[in-house]
Amino acid sequence: MSKGPLLAISLAVATVALIAIGTIWPFASAAAYASGEHFTGSTSTPEAAVQGLGEKIRAQAWDRAYSGLANRAEFSEGQFRRDLTGAYPDLLTYATLNSFEVQPEHATATDANVQLKMQWSTVVGPSVTTRDLHIVKNGNEWQVEWPIGKTPAVPPQVIPVNYLRWDVIYRTAGDDWGAQDVDAPHVRIVTMHPVQRAEGLVLMGELLNEDVVPAYVSVTATLISKDQKPIETEASFDKISHQLLPKQVTPFLIRFPNVSLSDVGSVRMSPFSTLISASADPVIEIENEKLNPAPDASLTGQLTNQSGQIANVAHVLGTFYDKSGQVIWVGDQYIDHALLPQTPVAFNIHIPEDLARKVSSERTVVSTFSFGGSE
Repeated sequence: MSKGPLLAISLAVATVALIAIGTIWPFASAAAYASGEHFTGSTSTPEAAVQGLGEKIRAQAWDRAYSGLANRAEFSEGQFRRDLTGAYPDLLTYATLNSFEVQPEHATATDANVQLKMQWSTVVGPSVTTRDLHIVKNGNEWQVEWPIGKTPAVPPQVIPVNYLRWDVIYRTAGDDWGAQDVDAPHVRIVTMHPVQRAEGLVLMGELLNEDVVPAYVSVTATLISKDQKPIETEASFDKISHQLLPKQVTPFLIRFPNVSLSDVGSVRMSPFSTLISASADPVIEIENEKLNPAPDASLTGQLTNQSGQIANVAHVLGTFYDKSGQVIWVGDQYIDHALLPQTPVAFNIHIPEDLARKVSSERTVVSTFSFGGSE
Protein backbone atom coordinates (compact mmCIF):
# COMPACT_ATOMS: atom_id res chain seq x y z
CA MET A 1 0.00 0.00 0.00
CA SER A 2 1.09 3.62 -0.38
CA LYS A 3 1.55 5.86 2.57
CA GLY A 4 -0.43 8.38 0.61
CA PRO A 5 -0.49 12.16 0.22
CA LEU A 6 0.46 12.95 3.83
CA LEU A 7 3.93 11.41 3.66
CA ALA A 8 4.44 12.68 0.12
CA ILE A 9 3.64 16.25 1.15
CA SER A 10 5.81 15.96 4.29
CA LEU A 11 8.78 14.70 2.30
CA ALA A 12 8.39 17.32 -0.43
CA VAL A 13 7.92 20.28 1.93
CA ALA A 14 10.77 19.21 4.21
CA THR A 15 13.13 18.71 1.27
CA VAL A 16 12.34 22.07 -0.34
CA ALA A 17 12.62 23.85 3.03
CA LEU A 18 15.99 22.29 3.84
CA ILE A 19 17.38 23.12 0.40
CA ALA A 20 16.16 26.71 0.66
CA ILE A 21 17.54 27.21 4.16
CA GLY A 22 20.90 25.71 3.21
CA THR A 23 21.12 27.90 0.11
CA ILE A 24 19.97 31.22 1.57
CA TRP A 25 21.42 30.92 5.10
CA PRO A 26 24.41 28.56 5.04
CA PHE A 27 24.92 26.97 8.46
CA ALA A 28 28.07 28.51 9.92
CA SER A 29 29.17 25.50 11.92
CA ALA A 30 28.64 23.22 8.91
CA ALA A 31 30.95 25.42 6.85
CA ALA A 32 33.50 25.31 9.66
CA TYR A 33 33.26 21.52 9.78
CA ALA A 34 33.68 21.27 6.02
CA SER A 35 36.88 23.32 6.22
CA GLY A 36 38.22 20.96 8.87
CA GLU A 37 38.26 23.63 11.60
CA HIS A 38 36.36 21.70 14.25
CA PHE A 39 37.17 18.08 13.48
CA THR A 40 38.75 16.09 16.29
CA GLY A 41 42.27 15.62 14.99
CA SER A 42 43.41 13.01 17.46
CA THR A 43 43.57 9.37 16.41
CA SER A 44 45.65 8.32 19.41
CA THR A 45 42.89 6.04 20.75
CA PRO A 46 40.20 3.90 19.09
CA GLU A 47 37.49 6.09 20.66
CA ALA A 48 39.08 9.28 19.30
CA ALA A 49 39.26 7.79 15.80
CA VAL A 50 35.55 6.90 15.86
CA GLN A 51 34.68 10.30 17.38
CA GLY A 52 36.44 12.03 14.49
CA LEU A 53 34.68 9.84 11.94
CA GLY A 54 31.30 10.64 13.49
CA GLU A 55 32.02 14.37 13.28
CA LYS A 56 32.92 14.11 9.59
CA ILE A 57 29.75 12.12 8.83
CA ARG A 58 27.64 14.69 10.71
CA ALA A 59 29.24 17.48 8.65
CA GLN A 60 28.74 15.42 5.46
CA ALA A 61 32.47 15.75 4.78
CA TRP A 62 32.45 12.47 2.91
CA ASP A 63 35.90 12.81 1.33
CA ARG A 64 37.54 13.44 4.71
CA ALA A 65 35.63 10.60 6.36
CA TYR A 66 36.47 8.18 3.55
CA SER A 67 40.16 9.10 3.34
CA GLY A 68 40.75 8.13 6.97
CA LEU A 69 39.30 4.61 6.71
CA ALA A 70 41.67 1.66 7.04
CA ASN A 71 39.82 -0.45 4.46
CA ARG A 72 38.95 2.24 1.90
CA ALA A 73 40.60 0.17 -0.87
CA GLU A 74 37.66 -2.28 -0.60
CA PHE A 75 35.05 0.24 -1.81
CA SER A 76 34.74 3.66 -3.38
CA GLU A 77 33.86 6.96 -1.71
CA GLY A 78 30.53 6.88 -3.53
CA GLN A 79 29.74 3.43 -2.13
CA PHE A 80 30.66 4.63 1.38
CA ARG A 81 28.35 7.62 1.06
CA ARG A 82 25.48 5.55 -0.36
CA ASP A 83 25.90 3.07 2.49
CA LEU A 84 24.95 5.87 4.89
CA THR A 85 22.45 7.85 2.82
CA GLY A 86 20.88 5.17 0.62
CA ALA A 87 21.60 4.01 -2.91
CA TYR A 88 17.98 4.85 -3.76
CA PRO A 89 15.94 7.74 -2.29
CA ASP A 90 14.74 6.81 1.18
CA LEU A 91 14.33 8.33 4.65
CA LEU A 92 18.09 8.74 5.22
CA THR A 93 18.58 10.42 1.84
CA TYR A 94 17.01 13.60 3.26
CA ALA A 95 18.11 13.09 6.88
CA THR A 96 20.81 14.81 8.91
CA LEU A 97 22.94 13.23 11.62
CA ASN A 98 21.73 14.97 14.76
CA SER A 99 24.01 13.28 17.31
CA PHE A 100 26.07 10.14 17.86
CA GLU A 101 27.48 8.05 20.71
CA VAL A 102 30.80 6.21 20.83
CA GLN A 103 30.74 3.09 23.02
CA PRO A 104 34.01 1.10 23.51
CA GLU A 105 33.51 -2.66 23.69
CA HIS A 106 36.89 -4.42 23.57
CA ALA A 107 40.51 -3.40 22.95
CA THR A 108 44.00 -4.88 22.68
CA ALA A 109 47.31 -3.24 21.85
CA THR A 110 46.69 -3.56 18.10
CA ASP A 111 42.92 -3.55 17.52
CA ALA A 112 39.60 -2.66 19.16
CA ASN A 113 35.84 -2.97 18.75
CA VAL A 114 33.75 0.18 19.14
CA GLN A 115 30.03 0.75 18.59
CA LEU A 116 28.89 3.91 16.79
CA LYS A 117 25.27 4.77 17.54
CA MET A 118 23.89 7.47 15.22
CA GLN A 119 20.63 9.39 15.69
CA TRP A 120 19.30 10.85 12.45
CA SER A 121 16.65 13.56 12.10
CA THR A 122 14.15 12.58 9.39
CA VAL A 123 10.85 13.99 8.17
CA VAL A 124 8.97 11.40 10.26
CA GLY A 125 11.01 11.82 13.45
CA PRO A 126 14.29 10.46 14.82
CA SER A 127 15.84 7.30 13.43
CA VAL A 128 18.66 5.43 15.17
CA THR A 129 21.22 3.27 13.35
CA THR A 130 24.08 1.35 14.94
CA ARG A 131 27.38 0.22 13.41
CA ASP A 132 29.80 -2.18 15.09
CA LEU A 133 33.24 -0.96 14.05
CA HIS A 134 36.61 -2.69 14.06
CA ILE A 135 39.52 -0.31 14.74
CA VAL A 136 43.12 -1.18 13.86
CA LYS A 137 46.40 0.45 14.85
CA ASN A 138 48.54 1.74 12.00
CA GLY A 139 51.82 3.08 13.38
CA ASN A 140 50.93 5.61 16.05
CA GLU A 141 47.40 6.11 14.72
CA TRP A 142 44.12 4.20 14.98
CA GLN A 143 41.97 3.79 11.88
CA VAL A 144 38.38 2.61 11.43
CA GLU A 145 37.49 -0.34 9.24
CA TRP A 146 34.05 0.55 7.88
CA PRO A 147 31.61 -2.40 7.57
CA ILE A 148 30.21 -1.57 4.15
CA GLY A 149 26.69 -2.87 3.62
CA LYS A 150 26.26 -5.64 1.08
CA THR A 151 23.06 -5.37 -0.95
CA PRO A 152 22.19 -8.59 -2.80
CA ALA A 153 22.12 -8.12 -6.56
CA VAL A 154 18.76 -8.98 -8.09
CA PRO A 155 19.24 -10.76 -11.44
CA PRO A 156 17.48 -9.34 -14.52
CA GLN A 157 14.06 -10.90 -14.79
CA VAL A 158 10.46 -10.31 -15.81
CA ILE A 159 7.96 -10.15 -12.95
CA PRO A 160 4.33 -10.45 -14.13
CA VAL A 161 1.92 -8.14 -12.34
CA ASN A 162 -1.65 -9.02 -11.58
CA TYR A 163 -3.10 -6.69 -9.01
CA LEU A 164 -6.19 -4.60 -8.36
CA ARG A 165 -6.14 -0.91 -9.16
CA TRP A 166 -8.65 1.88 -8.57
CA ASP A 167 -8.64 5.16 -10.51
CA VAL A 168 -10.84 8.14 -9.65
CA ILE A 169 -12.32 10.68 -12.09
CA TYR A 170 -13.50 13.82 -10.32
CA ARG A 171 -15.92 16.43 -11.61
CA THR A 172 -14.21 19.53 -13.04
CA ALA A 173 -15.47 23.09 -13.54
CA GLY A 174 -16.41 22.35 -17.17
CA ASP A 175 -18.44 19.23 -16.42
CA ASP A 176 -22.21 19.47 -16.36
CA TRP A 177 -22.79 17.08 -13.46
CA GLY A 178 -24.65 19.50 -11.25
CA ALA A 179 -23.79 18.89 -7.60
CA GLN A 180 -23.01 15.23 -8.18
CA ASP A 181 -19.59 13.94 -7.16
CA VAL A 182 -18.04 10.80 -5.74
CA ASP A 183 -18.97 10.10 -2.12
CA ALA A 184 -16.35 9.60 0.55
CA PRO A 185 -15.75 5.95 1.47
CA HIS A 186 -17.57 4.54 4.50
CA VAL A 187 -15.14 3.93 7.37
CA ARG A 188 -15.84 2.90 10.93
CA ILE A 189 -13.98 2.73 14.24
CA VAL A 190 -14.38 -0.90 15.28
CA THR A 191 -12.61 -0.64 18.64
CA MET A 192 -11.17 2.05 20.93
CA HIS A 193 -9.34 1.59 24.22
CA PRO A 194 -7.91 4.33 26.51
CA VAL A 195 -4.75 3.55 28.50
CA GLN A 196 -2.99 5.61 31.15
CA ARG A 197 0.77 5.71 30.58
CA ALA A 198 3.52 7.55 32.44
CA GLU A 199 3.74 10.17 29.68
CA GLY A 200 -0.03 10.75 29.59
CA LEU A 201 -3.21 9.33 28.13
CA VAL A 202 -3.12 7.09 25.06
CA LEU A 203 -6.10 6.14 22.87
CA MET A 204 -5.67 3.10 20.68
CA GLY A 205 -7.95 1.07 18.49
CA GLU A 206 -8.71 -0.03 14.93
CA LEU A 207 -10.39 1.57 11.92
CA LEU A 208 -12.16 -0.40 9.14
CA ASN A 209 -12.76 0.64 5.53
CA GLU A 210 -16.24 -0.84 5.01
CA ASP A 211 -16.48 0.32 1.40
CA VAL A 212 -15.60 -1.29 -1.93
CA VAL A 213 -13.25 1.57 -2.87
CA PRO A 214 -9.88 2.67 -1.38
CA ALA A 215 -9.78 5.44 1.20
CA TYR A 216 -7.29 7.89 2.67
CA VAL A 217 -8.13 7.87 6.38
CA SER A 218 -7.33 9.64 9.62
CA VAL A 219 -8.74 9.70 13.15
CA THR A 220 -9.24 12.69 15.47
CA ALA A 221 -10.16 12.48 19.16
CA THR A 222 -11.42 15.16 21.55
CA LEU A 223 -11.28 14.59 25.29
CA ILE A 224 -14.29 15.92 27.22
CA SER A 225 -14.05 16.68 30.95
CA LYS A 226 -16.59 15.49 33.49
CA ASP A 227 -18.21 18.94 33.41
CA GLN A 228 -18.60 18.59 29.59
CA LYS A 229 -15.80 20.97 28.59
CA PRO A 230 -13.26 20.11 25.87
CA ILE A 231 -9.83 19.27 27.29
CA GLU A 232 -7.73 18.66 24.20
CA THR A 233 -7.95 17.49 20.58
CA GLU A 234 -5.31 15.34 18.89
CA ALA A 235 -5.06 13.27 15.71
CA SER A 236 -3.26 10.10 14.74
CA PHE A 237 -0.38 11.02 12.44
CA ASP A 238 2.19 8.22 12.16
CA LYS A 239 0.67 5.42 14.25
CA ILE A 240 -1.84 4.63 11.50
CA SER A 241 -1.86 3.33 7.93
CA HIS A 242 -3.45 6.25 6.08
CA GLN A 243 -4.37 4.37 2.92
CA LEU A 244 -6.85 1.53 3.25
CA LEU A 245 -7.95 -0.73 0.44
CA PRO A 246 -11.52 -2.10 0.60
CA LYS A 247 -12.25 -4.09 3.78
CA GLN A 248 -8.81 -3.42 5.22
CA VAL A 249 -8.21 -2.55 8.88
CA THR A 250 -5.58 -0.22 10.33
CA PRO A 251 -4.60 0.32 13.96
CA PHE A 252 -4.34 3.84 15.33
CA LEU A 253 -2.75 5.38 18.40
CA ILE A 254 -3.33 8.93 19.61
CA ARG A 255 -1.25 10.47 22.42
CA PHE A 256 -2.38 13.12 24.91
CA PRO A 257 0.76 14.10 26.85
CA ASN A 258 0.30 15.18 30.47
CA VAL A 259 -3.42 14.29 30.50
CA SER A 260 -4.82 11.98 33.19
CA LEU A 261 -7.58 9.48 32.42
CA SER A 262 -9.23 10.32 35.75
CA ASP A 263 -9.97 13.85 34.44
CA VAL A 264 -11.77 12.57 31.31
CA GLY A 265 -15.54 12.14 31.28
CA SER A 266 -15.93 11.04 27.65
CA VAL A 267 -14.16 10.91 24.29
CA ARG A 268 -15.46 12.12 20.91
CA MET A 269 -13.95 10.19 18.03
CA SER A 270 -14.07 11.53 14.45
CA PRO A 271 -12.91 9.25 11.63
CA PHE A 272 -12.10 11.01 8.35
CA SER A 273 -12.00 9.51 4.88
CA THR A 274 -11.63 10.63 1.30
CA LEU A 275 -11.61 8.67 -1.94
CA ILE A 276 -8.21 8.21 -3.59
CA SER A 277 -6.66 6.35 -6.50
CA ALA A 278 -4.76 3.29 -5.30
CA SER A 279 -3.43 -0.12 -6.23
CA ALA A 280 -2.59 -3.32 -4.40
CA ASP A 281 1.00 -3.18 -5.64
CA PRO A 282 3.77 -3.35 -4.49
CA VAL A 283 3.08 -6.53 -2.55
CA ILE A 284 5.17 -6.64 0.65
CA GLU A 285 5.38 -10.07 2.23
CA ILE A 286 5.96 -10.32 6.00
CA GLU A 287 8.10 -13.33 6.94
CA ASN A 288 9.65 -14.96 10.03
CA GLU A 289 7.61 -12.95 12.53
CA LYS A 290 8.52 -13.57 16.16
CA LEU A 291 7.34 -12.14 19.47
CA ASN A 292 10.38 -11.79 21.71
CA PRO A 293 9.66 -11.74 25.48
CA ALA A 294 10.81 -9.20 28.07
CA PRO A 295 13.30 -7.82 28.78
CA ASP A 296 13.84 -6.04 25.46
CA ALA A 297 10.44 -7.26 24.29
CA SER A 298 9.90 -6.78 20.57
CA LEU A 299 8.25 -7.99 17.39
CA THR A 300 10.82 -8.96 14.77
CA GLY A 301 10.59 -10.24 11.23
CA GLN A 302 11.48 -9.56 7.62
CA LEU A 303 9.85 -7.63 4.78
CA THR A 304 10.25 -8.84 1.20
CA ASN A 305 9.17 -6.70 -1.74
CA GLN A 306 7.54 -9.22 -4.09
CA SER A 307 6.97 -6.71 -6.88
CA GLY A 308 9.31 -5.34 -9.52
CA GLN A 309 9.17 -1.72 -8.34
CA ILE A 310 11.14 -0.05 -5.56
CA ALA A 311 9.31 0.96 -2.38
CA ASN A 312 11.26 4.02 -1.18
CA VAL A 313 9.68 4.27 2.28
CA ALA A 314 8.12 1.40 4.24
CA HIS A 315 6.17 1.80 7.49
CA VAL A 316 5.55 -1.30 9.64
CA LEU A 317 2.68 -1.22 12.16
CA GLY A 318 2.19 -3.86 14.83
CA THR A 319 -1.11 -4.24 16.72
CA PHE A 320 -0.85 -6.20 19.97
CA TYR A 321 -3.82 -7.92 21.66
CA ASP A 322 -4.41 -9.54 25.05
CA LYS A 323 -6.16 -12.90 25.58
CA SER A 324 -9.60 -11.29 25.25
CA GLY A 325 -8.71 -9.78 21.86
CA GLN A 326 -8.49 -6.21 23.15
CA VAL A 327 -5.88 -3.89 21.63
CA ILE A 328 -3.28 -3.14 24.32
CA TRP A 329 -0.56 -1.49 22.22
CA VAL A 330 0.30 -0.18 18.76
CA GLY A 331 3.96 0.01 17.77
CA ASP A 332 5.68 0.95 14.54
CA GLN A 333 8.95 1.31 12.68
CA TYR A 334 9.94 3.21 9.55
CA ILE A 335 12.49 1.30 7.48
CA ASP A 336 15.51 3.53 6.80
CA HIS A 337 16.41 2.15 3.37
CA ALA A 338 14.30 1.52 0.28
CA LEU A 339 12.82 -1.94 -0.23
CA LEU A 340 14.35 -3.38 -3.39
CA PRO A 341 12.60 -6.16 -5.31
CA GLN A 342 13.11 -9.66 -3.88
CA THR A 343 15.45 -8.39 -1.12
CA PRO A 344 14.52 -9.22 2.52
CA VAL A 345 14.89 -6.39 5.08
CA ALA A 346 14.64 -6.91 8.85
CA PHE A 347 12.31 -4.94 11.15
CA ASN A 348 12.15 -4.63 14.92
CA ILE A 349 9.20 -3.05 16.78
CA HIS A 350 9.72 -2.35 20.48
CA ILE A 351 7.03 -3.41 22.98
CA PRO A 352 6.86 -1.67 26.41
CA GLU A 353 8.11 -4.14 29.03
CA ASP A 354 5.08 -3.68 31.32
CA LEU A 355 2.76 -4.67 28.44
CA ALA A 356 4.83 -7.46 26.91
CA ARG A 357 3.59 -10.14 29.33
CA LYS A 358 -0.02 -9.30 28.46
CA VAL A 359 0.46 -9.79 24.71
CA SER A 360 -1.29 -12.92 23.45
CA SER A 361 -1.36 -12.22 19.70
CA GLU A 362 -0.42 -9.59 17.14
CA ARG A 363 -1.21 -8.39 13.63
CA THR A 364 1.24 -6.65 11.33
CA VAL A 365 0.51 -4.36 8.37
CA VAL A 366 2.90 -2.52 6.05
CA SER A 367 2.30 0.68 4.13
CA THR A 368 4.72 1.96 1.50
CA PHE A 369 5.40 5.08 -0.53
CA SER A 370 7.29 5.39 -3.80
CA PHE A 371 8.79 8.71 -4.87
CA GLY A 372 7.59 8.02 -8.39
CA GLY A 373 4.05 8.68 -7.11
CA SER A 374 1.31 6.89 -5.22
CA GLU A 375 -0.01 3.76 -6.85
